[in-house]
Amino acid sequence: MIFTDACKGKKTPYTPVWMMRQAGRYLPEYMKVREKAGNFLNLCHTPELAAEVTLQPVDIVGVDAAILFSDILVVPNEMGMKLDFIKGEGPVFEKPVKSIDDVDTLTGGKEAADKLTYVYKTIKITREKLDPQKALIGFSGAPWTLATYMVEGQGTKTYNVVKKLIYTNPKLMHHLLQKVSDVVKLYLENQILSGVNVVQIFDSWAAALEKSAYMEFSWKYIKDICSYIKAKYPDTPIIVFPKGIGAYLDDIDGDFDVFGVDWSTPMALAKEKLGSRYVLQGNMEPCRLYSKEATKEHVTSIANTMKEGRHIFNLGHGILPDVPVENAKYFVSLCQEITKK
Repeated sequence: MIFTDACKGKKTPYTPVWMMRQAGRYLPEYMKVREKAGNFLNLCHTPELAAEVTLQPVDIVGVDAAILFSDILVVPNEMGMKLDFIKGEGPVFEKPVKSIDDVDTLTGGKEAADKLTYVYKTIKITREKLDPQKALIGFSGAPWTLATYMVEGQGTKTYNVVKKLIYTNPKLMHHLLQKVSDVVKLYLENQILSGVNVVQIFDSWAAALEKSAYMEFSWKYIKDICSYIKAKYPDTPIIVFPKGIGAYLDDIDGDFDVFGVDWSTPMALAKEKLGSRYVLQGNMEPCRLYSKEATKEHVTSIANTMKEGRHIFNLGHGILPDVPVENAKYFVSLCQEITKK
């Protein structure tokens, strides 16, 4: 598989490419399946439909890997937190975590991971239908990002509720983060056993924390999860994507294979700091996809920066819902063509 070879730093005929959120609202075919499902959570919970939308971007856009269609919040949902997706507000938890007792009442470990059977079934169906030469990527949210939703109760721009806990009750936060980490380890392990070829850990809210707090309350747990997976599945590549921590790269280390570079971090800086130790993934600014000219300019720039380095093309965050499908296809084909050896 070209994608897994690239993750392992092997030479490939061209630089493989995929896009975060590639199975999503910019595709009319996705919207038809979502309408059939009734709502977003139903789609996540229906393996046949989730597999269908996982496969769509491979067939329609031509990416080199499929990423499992699901949502990071299925983990806290199966830990016992009631989740709704409310139009205009996004994901909302009915009762946010506020105390040690709240953490203690959450389902943990194997019991929580075993409830995610619909995800594992989606993987099995997808792997059966996916071209054997195409990789299937599994994923989870990082403990810090998941815990932020669990404490705030929904998305946030200020993070004041969860950050207040970090500084006033660090014991509670570590208790929650460890409990979430223990579920994530088994969740990713079950995904590997079900058929994914690669796993990615998304830390979407990484930039919310100052450096010392990030290392203590997030990176420490990501490293622990990576070490757990690598000890048991050394041949399964691990991608980490901590968004917005370009200023912290000097302190990044761990037992993973690929570092996802977000669009705010210059690729040359990431290459200088991490390129000798990790394959780099990214990092085109997603809004450049609105313009083919802007896309070509940045793809060419990234390719030139990474021509002597180990690289996987991707966006520096998720594709936006109103991007023309034609432009997404152009991005993928351009990345493949411009990097042919």
